[in-house]
Amino acid sequence: MLCAIVRGPSTGHKLALCRSVSELLGPVHDVRCLSGGRGVHQRQGQRQQLPQLQPGPARRQDLLSLSRAAESSKLSVRNLHSDHDAMFYSMYAYLSNLPRLHVLGMALVAYVVYYLIQVVKRPIIACSEGPFKQYLIRKVPTLENKYWPTFWCVESRAQTVLASLLRSNSLPHVNYRREILSLKDGGEVALDWMEEGCDASSPCILILPGLTGESQAEYIKCLVFAAQQAGMRVVVFNNRGLGGIELKTPRLYCAANCEDLCEVIQHVRRTLPAQCKLGATGISMGGLILGNYLARKSDEARSFLSAAKIISVPWDVHKGSASIEKPVINSLLGRHLAGSLCRTLRNNLGIYRDIYQNSDIDIQRIMRCTTIKEFDELFTAKQFGYAHVNDYYSDATLHNKLDHISVPLLCLSAADDPFQPLDAIPIKAANQCTHVAIVITARGGHIGFLEGWWPSTKDQYMGRLFTEYFSKALYDEDGEFEHTANKMHERFLAKQTVALASAPPVLLAKKLDTDPLDHKVKLM
Repeated sequence: MLCAIVRGPSTGHKLALCRSVSELLGPVHDVRCLSGGRGVHQRQGQRQQLPQLQPGPARRQDLLSLSRAAESSKLSVRNLHSDHDAMFYSMYAYLSNLPRLHVLGMALVAYVVYYLIQVVKRPIIACSEGPFKQYLIRKVPTLENKYWPTFWCVESRAQTVLASLLRSNSLPHVNYRREILSLKDGGEVALDWMEEGCDASSPCILILPGLTGESQAEYIKCLVFAAQQAGMRVVVFNNRGLGGIELKTPRLYCAANCEDLCEVIQHVRRTLPAQCKLGATGISMGGLILGNYLARKSDEARSFLSAAKIISVPWDVHKGSASIEKPVINSLLGRHLAGSLCRTLRNNLGIYRDIYQNSDIDIQRIMRCTTIKEFDELFTAKQFGYAHVNDYYSDATLHNKLDHISVPLLCLSAADDPFQPLDAIPIKAANQCTHVAIVITARGGHIGFLEGWWPSTKDQYMGRLFTEYFSKALYDEDGEFEHTANKMHERFLAKQTVALASAPPVLLAKKLDTDPLDHKVKLM
């Protein structure tokens, strides 16, 4: 570090010159002028002797010019580093002085751009290239159009909750004709029929509600009214203990067991006129039950059902269970459903108290469950003979069973379903399956699918796709759907033949000898 000892006529000039030289040399140097003008201080304690500058006006003028140049250079560097901050400060000052209406307008424009680019999209159709996909594209126009979710309600949980609230407050009570069906084991289920305006040849759709749903659930009424407007009759299958029916046996229901559904479909088919075609729809857990029936009873299902549809089904129950327990909103929805399960058990407490008094099923503990998985672990899995709740979930899962389905099946899922993550939807499996087509919308939540500026309860995306598909499949005035189904079945049989021929004998024998439905129901 250098410091010149200047002998001038005034002390003020000396200090100014020293500061100027210090700034010129840079910030790492520490220049201190002593009052006597003969001391030099360095940061590291080192001292160096420098030649003294000769006094005089010329020398002082040179030093002043040098200090001005240093000041100008430092100011330029400061300006260079502060340009970035100045730009943001100017922007902040500009935005701070904008009128509020201008700010709201800019925010609205930004949201409109986001809505048009990220929200409004044409649905994906996951289906193998073949007769079924070609038929759907030709005959179901909704699949070719973009899905426009409600502009101010695009978030998945908001769609789920708001759809339930709007439908509950706007859809009227449905006057069904109730039929009580006695099952083989002594249990009873309620079948609610809606046949107003239907004739003998009108097709029929069997509807399976969700986990704790019944025939007056808002999403069920949405489909019932949609079918009625299309001239189709509907029968709603209320699971054991639901729909106001008391349990006659301790057995409830589970997603992996389709024995009750088998009896219901056989009864409905016998009840309907011979020329009346039958379809089936399952929503959420009802979709799991229907899907397992289509996969495990493939030939029987094809003999009774002409077409099927499932909505918002949890394809992978393991991932669906984990998703519904995520905090905070998902877990609140899951807690609500778990509470409904506990209420079903509480309403039939008398039948369980004595039967399970000395067993490992603790009814009082079960009625305090706060999650669906906890309820399934303590009750459902044990009642249906599973060693662990994960065994039950693996048996109920659908994503690995699509190849066994031989009834044309249209599925509707939302990519943002809070009860089922996108990576659990079996898109790859559907692209290789002959009878399954999965329609995936970018938004929609769980059984939501609201659309329009103000959602209409009469014409909703879910109901419109429902009626378009079943009207073409069940009425089939030109016979094209039946012809398509036959071509699909030919491809299905050819694929099954190749799969059996390539399967090792040991695995084939094991597959034929075991049935995933062979679980001992733990009732006593």
